[in-house]
Amino acid sequence: SYFGDKSSCVENASTFNLTSSSSARGPNSAGIGKPPLSASRSVFRSHTPLAGYSVTSSSTVSAHSVASVVVAVVEGRGLARGEVGMASIDLKNPEVILSQFADNTTYAKVITKLKILTPLEIIMSNTACDAGNTTKLFSLMTEHFKNVTFTTVQRKYFNETKGLEYIEQLCASEFSTILMEVQSKYYCLAAAAALLKYVEFIQNSLYAPKSLKVRFQGSEKTAMIDSSSAQNLELVINNRDSRNSHTLFGVLNYTKTPGGSRRLRSNILEPLVDAESINMRLDCVQELLQDEELFFGLQAVISKFLDTEQLLSVLVQIPKQDTVKTAESKITNLIYLKHTLELVEPLKAALRSCNTPLLKAYYSSLEDTRFETILEKITTVINDDARYTKGCLSMRTQKCYAVKPNINEFLDIARRTYTEIIDDIAGMIMQLAEKYNLPLKTSFSSARGFFIQMTLDGAALPNGKLPSEFTKVTKIKNTYSFTSADLIKMNERCQESLREIYHMTYLIVCKLLNEIYEHIHCLYKLSDIVSMLDMLLSFAHACTLSDYVRPEFTDTLAIKQGWHPILEKIAVEKPVSNNTYLTEGNNFVIITGPNMSGKSTYLKQIALCQIMAQIGSYVPAEYCSFRIAEQIFTRIGMDDDIETNASTFMKEMKEITYIIQNANDKSLIIIDELGRGTSAEEGIGICYAACEYLLNLKAFTLFATHFLELCHMDGLYPNVENYHFEVQHVRSSAGNKEKIAYTYTLSKGCTEEKNYGLKAAEVSSLPSSIILDAKEITNHIAKQILHRQKNTPEMMKQKAVYHLATRLVQTARNSRLDPESLRVFLKGLKKKFEGSFPAPGQGDEHQ
Repeated sequence: SYFGDKSSCVENASTFNLTSSSSARGPNSAGIGKPPLSASRSVFRSHTPLAGYSVTSSSTVSAHSVASVVVAVVEGRGLARGEVGMASIDLKNPEVILSQFADNTTYAKVITKLKILTPLEIIMSNTACDAGNTTKLFSLMTEHFKNVTFTTVQRKYFNETKGLEYIEQLCASEFSTILMEVQSKYYCLAAAAALLKYVEFIQNSLYAPKSLKVRFQGSEKTAMIDSSSAQNLELVINNRDSRNSHTLFGVLNYTKTPGGSRRLRSNILEPLVDAESINMRLDCVQELLQDEELFFGLQAVISKFLDTEQLLSVLVQIPKQDTVKTAESKITNLIYLKHTLELVEPLKAALRSCNTPLLKAYYSSLEDTRFETILEKITTVINDDARYTKGCLSMRTQKCYAVKPNINEFLDIARRTYTEIIDDIAGMIMQLAEKYNLPLKTSFSSARGFFIQMTLDGAALPNGKLPSEFTKVTKIKNTYSFTSADLIKMNERCQESLREIYHMTYLIVCKLLNEIYEHIHCLYKLSDIVSMLDMLLSFAHACTLSDYVRPEFTDTLAIKQGWHPILEKIAVEKPVSNNTYLTEGNNFVIITGPNMSGKSTYLKQIALCQIMAQIGSYVPAEYCSFRIAEQIFTRIGMDDDIETNASTFMKEMKEITYIIQNANDKSLIIIDELGRGTSAEEGIGICYAACEYLLNLKAFTLFATHFLELCHMDGLYPNVENYHFEVQHVRSSAGNKEKIAYTYTLSKGCTEEKNYGLKAAEVSSLPSSIILDAKEITNHIAKQILHRQKNTPEMMKQKAVYHLATRLVQTARNSRLDPESLRVFLKGLKKKFEGSFPAPGQGDEHQ
């Protein structure tokens, strides 16, 4: 091994007892036992990528579609129950992420973090899922992750002391400050111990000493979006078709690398909460939009990068066995490393004239001399023209001739032999073409090796069939593929020659890697830079396709003429734009309107714009200002909520309970059609109680409802505002029927469409006498309610005073007006205040 003593990293893996079970099985399944390691090994090979893979493509199509993350989860016992430790590693990215936090009985944080990670496999202690003694956490996780494999290992492997030792051994020196951060976080250390032990077992390889990036990820640096809200908003997965790109991720994803695509996805699910960091990103996007040369120059370079994170993952692993496959993988990835390092200078050149602090910082990071040092060492051994190419035969040729001549005499002889075999194959096929007078050509595939291909454009075969010496014949349209006994033998000779070449090349590559290994950690820095630049370029690209604007961050949520970003991508015409305005003084908005008038779409639009702003993207609006949201909660009514039942009602109650338990003053809360799963009386009562609870918070809340009784809350609470979606009534050409035309326009006040249920009945076949009776009863009840809930002049005055006070505070905090403009603004504010309630009898009473 070129990485040193293998045995120094971990103890013998053969002592590792474990159990694998599909999450579809229940905790009492007979599948949960304690088989020895040898009996279980085949289970893991079937679903876990092995170490011998290589970076193959810069395509972002499948960047996050195939799960490759393994997560270990452990929970405290006794008084420490609810304290959860997590450790995760992506098998395609050598980065260990540690988390430890206190969670409540719903385990919302655990579920949310796991949904973001989309794990391939979850490891837990066997004591968490013992038959008859299953923990609540294990039960919830198996319920939420039905397609994920759950593996249990003995509790002794969740050992915090061993976890700290692992991190000391494996953490790269540049990230060693993590030790101070996690040395007293026992549960995440315990999870790390079990995770790293298990991953090294299933990968059949060890991680090299001082090779991994390890970081602690607290929940305080990013906004929390629970999995239900992420699903409601269709952030990364379309609810109707998971393959459909009509999601926020699909709207913004113009990334060119798998790393950029992964970063965009994780940012959408966990937006930033630090305004300074967000503005640094926005500065970059602005510069990219203003400087076309910078934009296209960067995009051209970034698109040439392969999956740098996966490349790193392969390079830092030590195979336990040297096979042809591992040899070929190492050679391939050394070529990819050379390809990657050769892009550092063009990337620096593209960034040389940048002005924003973040781009300048990236330029400075690329001046790290280790990039040049590694490349110089590689070019002393590897041919200058050895590079990444598409096509399996072309890449095989690159690997064969990767090492320069005259370094190993036996390697040079083996390559000459290989060349002669290739020439012999080509010559033999030419002779066969002449012999049978057929248009034969030499073809190659990784599965078949060299084979013969022939295309007949309308012509028939002589005697109606191929000569008898051709075997394994397949036909697709007019193209025949086949081989012969001699060609099969020559393929075997070719493979034997290749094995010799790969073996000798591998020895040279191992020696070279041993020399460059101490410098290789600069690739972590490069990987971060490339993925971030790719994401920022993607944001800029999205802006060029629509009229997005740069968001500001204040204590106000103000959107002028904003529209739904996903709907814009789907619709033929641009969606209808609407305004939004929430402040601390008007932080609770009740929205009413008929079915299909646009309430749900509007609510989703607000949440999506908030997320776009907090990840550093421009926003679909004419102007926008946001207050940083620490949590984003949504309860969105589906179209089929009209056909309610008990299970729908219970789902509603779980969602609103979760929001109430977790919301704080910095939350953005969006609730749509709460209480429709039960009777009108109970629904109104639940909505009213939930609203009154949320009104005690300074959270920004938008509450859409069909219960018009809630509209009267603005008379009791000065921070409540009513808005509605306008509709128009259009008479048919016959003149006897009236239809509703939807404008999708938001206006102030409560909807006047109070009886749209009756209007729907009118166009049905119900007898007119029943409809008339229904109208009379409805009008009678409405008058009684209006009389009881009518606003008094004193209530209107109190509300006006409250609104004036909050506007003055807001102006003091955020105003950038010069003294004269401020004086004009304050005069206007005073005039608006004086006209907002009926003047009392005495002229001096409201001075």
